[in-house]
Amino acid sequence: MVLSESPGTAPELVEALTGAPLEGLRVEFPRLIAAVWSDGAGTDLAAPAVRLLMEEPDLPGMERLPYLAVLLGLLAEAQPPELGAEVISLAGRRVGSFLQRWRDAPTGRPLSLALTYLLAHFPDARDRVLAVADGLPLDTGDRSRLDRALQRLDPAAPRIGRAFPSPAAWELDDAEREFDRGWIDALSPEEVRRHWDDDTETVLGHLGAKAYWAVLNDAAPAPVVAGAVPARTPSPRPAEAGIFARHEHAFRCPGCRGPLGFTDRAARCSICGAAYLLDHGVLDLTAGEGDGAERHGDWLFKLAEIPTMGFFYEAHARPNFLRLCGSNWGGEVTPAAEDEYIAGHVRPAAGPVLDLAAGAGRWTSVLADAVGADRVIALDLALPMLAALRGRLPEVPAVMSSARRLPFGDATLGAVLCWNALQAFPADAAAAIAEVGRCLRPGGTCTLLTYSDSPDPVYRYFVGRHHFPQHADGLRLFRPEEVDGWLADAGLRVRDRWEPGTFVILTAERAPR
Repeated sequence: MVLSESPGTAPELVEALTGAPLEGLRVEFPRLIAAVWSDGAGTDLAAPAVRLLMEEPDLPGMERLPYLAVLLGLLAEAQPPELGAEVISLAGRRVGSFLQRWRDAPTGRPLSLALTYLLAHFPDARDRVLAVADGLPLDTGDRSRLDRALQRLDPAAPRIGRAFPSPAAWELDDAEREFDRGWIDALSPEEVRRHWDDDTETVLGHLGAKAYWAVLNDAAPAPVVAGAVPARTPSPRPAEAGIFARHEHAFRCPGCRGPLGFTDRAARCSICGAAYLLDHGVLDLTAGEGDGAERHGDWLFKLAEIPTMGFFYEAHARPNFLRLCGSNWGGEVTPAAEDEYIAGHVRPAAGPVLDLAAGAGRWTSVLADAVGADRVIALDLALPMLAALRGRLPEVPAVMSSARRLPFGDATLGAVLCWNALQAFPADAAAAIAEVGRCLRPGGTCTLLTYSDSPDPVYRYFVGRHHFPQHADGLRLFRPEEVDGWLADAGLRVRDRWEPGTFVILTAERAPR
């Protein structure tokens, strides 16, 4: 049965959740949520519906309970705060029943995931919840997200900033713990509280997104596939002779756009005389760009600069980011599929091939295999990422620079790869695409992977609960038409598109002149 219209009263909603035939409930669930919830706020129907649901003598059966659990979790977070508090109070009276169903639910399936998400909202029942969790074969990441969501802030010893993809993913050594203490101690109490609340939203957002996907698809999420991972502590190798000089014709000074000349230790502009340090195959073009001054005040950006970030990114952050932002919980887009797309669609014209926002070099290596390492230049703004890349690919020159003003001349690059990166600099995404268009030779290709906002407002909400340095107010992705408009404005014509889930994977070509 498919419901003909959304419920208009609380009893109708309760009947839709507890009495309507199961075959229509999964399809209608987003519409039922819309009756009580909109963009993080409860409707007038929310409170009376929750009161009726919690007055039911028994919880719904095992097949219906996942829907109720996700709905209650959403409303526990909803505005106004009085609504969320009432939902937590009413649902909290049934914690014992929820815990019993959680014990009996198959781990990793929709009901278990939905109850994990719901139970993460009851810090007053923390000990009871974790006692049951310890007897279940929960996913390590989910167990640590649950633990973190149930914690209360200790202002004397706050643990903040390491919430994504899960607290368990962060394996800290003594130097990193000392690093955390230094930056956290410098924060004001208000900043500590803000970061704590952002971390709480992040772990709840992840639990919610995973549960919601599982419920709508009646499926268990596929295991995380990380692909190749660099060493935890990178060892950048000395540069091979001439790795920058062979691309000298393409480089330009980031200040005045004059030609750069290279020695073993520096690059110097022939017009303005500016000199830029070159060390272990990494050319630092950030001096004077303003990026450093803007970034050093944010400790989360400093966190992204610790030496182990290349390892952490590839082993934990990136594969979980793909699942979340690409709605890739079913594992349709694998590292092997990404490799195949890059190898099959990067078609360079003459000139160097740029890996823009190259990260730790996982996809730079695929690019190098496809077009030849002697043609590739890697560019990123994070030095630890480039250090990891240099350890993997000593034959590839690395440039530390912003994407918003590429250090290359007009029509000098044969192709550009921008893989899983455009969303990392959302304010500069349009400028970066314009720069790619400026630098590409006619016939050269731009191949990219990024993400679009989900058309489902509930899933979009869960994604938006994630906080990153570039998305301090919550993760926001792109509308597909935005990306298409930037490409068109840059003189790039899309020639291939693959959009599974909420991925935007495409190849565009610079129009021949």
